[in-house]
Amino acid sequence: MILINKIFRFLLFFLIISCSLHENSSFWSKTKTIKKEKTIKITELFENEKAFVKEINPNLKIKLKSKPKNRNFINNLNNSGYVNYDGELKKISRFKYSKIDYFSQYEPDLIFDGKNIIFFDDKGSILKFSDNSKLIWKKNYYSKKERKKKPFLFFANNSNTLIVGDTISKYYAINIATGDLLWSKVNSSPFNSEIKIYKDMIFLVDFENIIRCYSIKDGREIWKFKTQKSIIKSQKKLSIIISNDIIYFSNSIGDITAIKAETGNLIWQTPTQPSAILTGNFLSKTSDLISDNKSIFFSNNNNEFFSLSTEAGSLNWKQSVNSDLRPTLIDNLIFTITNEGFLVVIDKTTGIIIRMTNIFDVFSKKKRSQIKPEGFIAGSKNIYLTTSNGRLLIIDLILGKTKKVLKIDGEKISRPFPLDKNLFIIKNNAIIKLN
Repeated sequence: MILINKIFRFLLFFLIISCSLHENSSFWSKTKTIKKEKTIKITELFENEKAFVKEINPNLKIKLKSKPKNRNFINNLNNSGYVNYDGELKKISRFKYSKIDYFSQYEPDLIFDGKNIIFFDDKGSILKFSDNSKLIWKKNYYSKKERKKKPFLFFANNSNTLIVGDTISKYYAINIATGDLLWSKVNSSPFNSEIKIYKDMIFLVDFENIIRCYSIKDGREIWKFKTQKSIIKSQKKLSIIISNDIIYFSNSIGDITAIKAETGNLIWQTPTQPSAILTGNFLSKTSDLISDNKSIFFSNNNNEFFSLSTEAGSLNWKQSVNSDLRPTLIDNLIFTITNEGFLVVIDKTTGIIIRMTNIFDVFSKKKRSQIKPEGFIAGSKNIYLTTSNGRLLIIDLILGKTKKVLKIDGEKISRPFPLDKNLFIIKNNAIIKLN
């Protein structure tokens, strides 16, 4: 019995040592070949219509004048645009961490510092690793009590500083090169929004629908602006864009507000939904805002796509498109994907739908009812779309047809993040690297 206990302790010790992370060690799994989904017979998705569920000009080829550009990592207009990415997607590897319990409720972002990548685990530890899979640093600035709350982190960065906001009301700044803490503060309410850095200021929206402006130097509050609260706290991450010294942001009840960045003074506010209290519409979700400096574009899961004037908040046009995904703007065309699985191309000036193609026709009707699009990017030749059942769809950008379906996982995965010839996707317990 003594011998057996010694053997068991040795094996347990060996297992713990082999699972630990060390700086400058390789921690990605071995690469594997990505499996292709079998071709599935095309079937009609729906019989009754509320949103558009029929193709429009499905054979129309889209012509793009501009050339794809390298990704702009600090993009205060939120427009991913036409990304210079055309990966082969033949190999897959994973960096695994302990499961993030509330992953399905939030929208995670990877942060890039040059070719280095930054993310977090379920206890709030922040990890920075290089493009060759070496851990550069790992830092955790939460107490034991705070770690038990399993904070979900939101990031923004410039060349020197990483800003972090979380779902347990903390916000803090880290030296992005070393991981050292610069300052840490506590807000009166948790955060659930994008974070934007502008000049020497940072901007976040909390669960009380209050946008707050802080100093990037020491975290002190410069100003705040309150918008109408909602009874139910939205799990949809709220969106912020910055154009010409003006902050534009959405709140959980669908209001779009414009505020002077320096002073916090209101310029305009445009409601886009009836009162949530009167309608009981607590499940409304608004997409991220994007802009071309003259107009703001966004949609929601209530079958509405809006274009608002940045100058006055007035309505340019409204279209019937059912989507809570971030759209993208290329030349004069807006690309988005509906919750029903249609790729939509809209003229940004008139709001006219130029083309609408069924990209979920590769799934059977039975499967389709359980699948939701999660996010996409427009690469140099293809659109890359992730889904709630762990698939990656490769869609011809010009033709609007699904060319290939790759099985990445069996559960929800994040929108894709391109970096050079690699594509990164997040799931609840791993970062997935495709090359």
